Amino acid sequence: MTTKIKFGTDGWRAAIAHDYTIENLSRCAQGFASYMKEIGKAGSWIVVGYDRRFLSDDFARTVAEVLAGNGFRVHLTKEATPTPVISFAVKNTGSAGGVNITASHNPPTDNGFKVRDHTGGAIDPEGLLRIEALIPDEAVEVVSMPYAKAIESGAIEIFDASVEYIKNIESLIDLQPLRDAGLKILVDPMWGNGAGWFPKLLGGGKTEIIEIHSDRNPLFPDMKRPEPIPPNVDPALAAVVRHGADVAIINDGDADRIGMGDENGTFINQLQAYALLAYYLLEVRGQRGAIVKTLSTTNMLFKLAKLYNVPIYETGVGFKYVAPKFTETDAIIGGEESGGYAFRGNVPERDGILAGLYFLDLMVKTGLKPSQLLKKVYSLVGPHFYDRIDTRFLGDSMEKQERIRKANPESIGGLRVIDLDTTDGFKFNLEDGGWLLIRFSGTEPIIRVYTETTQEDKVQAILRDGLKIAGIE
Repeated sequence: MTTKIKFGTDGWRAAIAHDYTIENLSRCAQGFASYMKEIGKAGSWIVVGYDRRFLSDDFARTVAEVLAGNGFRVHLTKEATPTPVISFAVKNTGSAGGVNITASHNPPTDNGFKVRDHTGGAIDPEGLLRIEALIPDEAVEVVSMPYAKAIESGAIEIFDASVEYIKNIESLIDLQPLRDAGLKILVDPMWGNGAGWFPKLLGGGKTEIIEIHSDRNPLFPDMKRPEPIPPNVDPALAAVVRHGADVAIINDGDADRIGMGDENGTFINQLQAYALLAYYLLEVRGQRGAIVKTLSTTNMLFKLAKLYNVPIYETGVGFKYVAPKFTETDAIIGGEESGGYAFRGNVPERDGILAGLYFLDLMVKTGLKPSQLLKKVYSLVGPHFYDRIDTRFLGDSMEKQERIRKANPESIGGLRVIDLDTTDGFKFNLEDGGWLLIRFSGTEPIIRVYTETTQEDKVQAILRDGLKIAGIE
């Protein structure tokens, strides 16, 4: 029976050797090729890159062969390359789009097929649906050119995507003060594509870079998955204390997301990180322009936007929503709760490397440690507290969504419900300015229950009520 391929937020992810096979990947590549022809990009250049997961280099070669067979010319990265570097290469080379073989932060059993438009950003939801519709039912409908022939004819060109990306980074931030600052930085690339990047960019001065989990290991030891949230970040946070480091920079498997730890080995969650990065751009860099946020990330941004008199836009969850609004508004920053942030002057795509550099620059420019920086931001917007629970579920998601829609709670965690926003999932706005969000993952059978509140003692009560509303407890 033919596998029905369903695209999620950025493309397709599945378990290797189950649904994720050479045959099904070839079908995906054919769907993307047909879509690019349909929108008038026949014969154009396409960038193809990949991560350090099991067989990713072979999978990338398969995609390149299909694109070449369909008359496209392919820039294929010479090695495993961070997602933001691949995205920048699409824009920098003037390519019509990109394909990235990565499952990002998924478990080690998975791989993925992530697609990008000519800006290097996510393809909009309508485009994703069209690609999905154009995926052929059978592999015999796939057109492919053998790799050796494609290389010989010039249809596939191997290239180094890092050179121009680094030039752009150096145009956005002066790295020399970071090299000279004498910081001790603990870097955890989570066995992924970010390995070696911070030593490459910041080495040679007084600053010391200590990398852990920097080899290629597709099993991702010491963590359930290469996602920069607890408990996966715990080894890095412990290493901060062990080495006496000033900060931890933690990238996910493809280096488009970031997690951070302070000098005490305490995790700086994704909402706090977004507020700190926005503060850096607004206060330290003096930038002005729009902020784009998903509805699942921090309300601290509304308060910062008001303080600095800049516009703010809220979107559904995922960069397929953030990227178009980011581009449309020429935003200074766009981001989401997962720890992915995009910045003006780069590409409309998450960049965990640039985010890390900007945070280090915030430390150097202010002379403050991470815990002190968080206190500084809280002095402007007040303390905010966040947590989330991800739970796998069985059964029909539509039935569960209907149950949530009909719940109509008057209060959650002891706080009165102001209204319900169903833009993307079910967001219950609460009387203290906080919220509870119940949302179904676009890539896995998982219900995510999140909260942000200004009352620390309410966090767990809100989450428990959220699980009950979702029918989990």
